[in-house]
Amino acid sequence: MTDYYKPLLQMTGPRPKGALGLGWCWFDRVAVMRREAAPEVIGTHEVPESVIATLTAPRAPVAGLTMDRPRIMGIVNVTPDSFSDGGLFNDPAAALSHAQAMVAAGADILDIGGESTRPGAQIVDIADEISRTAPVIAAIRAGSDVPISIDTRKGDVAEAALKAGATLVNDVAAMTFDPRIAEVARAAEAPICLMHAQGDPATMQQNPSYDNVVLDVYDFLAARITAAEAAGIPRDLVVVDIGIGFGKTLEHNLALLRDLPLFHGLGCAILLGASRKRFIGTLGNAPEARDRMAGSVAVALHGVAAGVQFLRVHDTFETRQAVSLQMAMAEQI
Repeated sequence: MTDYYKPLLQMTGPRPKGALGLGWCWFDRVAVMRREAAPEVIGTHEVPESVIATLTAPRAPVAGLTMDRPRIMGIVNVTPDSFSDGGLFNDPAAALSHAQAMVAAGADILDIGGESTRPGAQIVDIADEISRTAPVIAAIRAGSDVPISIDTRKGDVAEAALKAGATLVNDVAAMTFDPRIAEVARAAEAPICLMHAQGDPATMQQNPSYDNVVLDVYDFLAARITAAEAAGIPRDLVVVDIGIGFGKTLEHNLALLRDLPLFHGLGCAILLGASRKRFIGTLGNAPEARDRMAGSVAVALHGVAAGVQFLRVHDTFETRQAVSLQMAMAEQI
């Protein structure tokens, strides 16, 4: 029977004697999760030392950003068909202007994507994806030193983006669509974000199922981290993403969000990408993606309370404002 350890994190209130730090949070209890049994809450003194060491070790900087506070990743989709803003920024000048506005509004890093991965989306030709993303990345880099992420599943696209000035590879397929992407990241010594998805975008929402969604996603990400290390990418350069909305039902998404702190046990920084997704519209009575800002901010704040280091968002200003207030009220500024 495998034990999984979820720290029960807090941000506010006096820390009890002996409480342990995890980023801007602290914990003095841990929930032990098992596939064959209900969770059991234990004190930190009952947790294996190796687990405690992994949970409490400071995360290394990613793309030049320290992990001592939540980092906001602004989404710049240079696509005609993304679910929320498709067609708005596929013109390079519009994309550059949008990117600059996001930085001014508080984005710590920009995520540039040239292929929609919304449910039902089709694969984009490599040359087309490069022509959409590389010029925009180069234009942003010419006027700013802001870190830039390339949102792609393809090694050739990642390579062109890194040459244009990108600093992080964000792979929603976790190196399973194109294994060469690991070689590209390793050669550039670039950090890589590995996301869980069940199925590909064209089919992923056709009846997704799991034995235990939280532990299945955890095991998948653990295996992909091992694959990254085998490819020569050190764990310090790996970010993980639970893949909200990628082959998940509403109930799957909620289960993963409730147990977010568990994923600190992987020893990597965590990225949460839930902005404007369908489950927010379902729960928040917002059929149109553009009307899901408030719900998106609520989920982002939940992520901060769970110790998540990266928040991938459309609404940069609103998220930055909310996170700043949350951190101030927790005396974490």
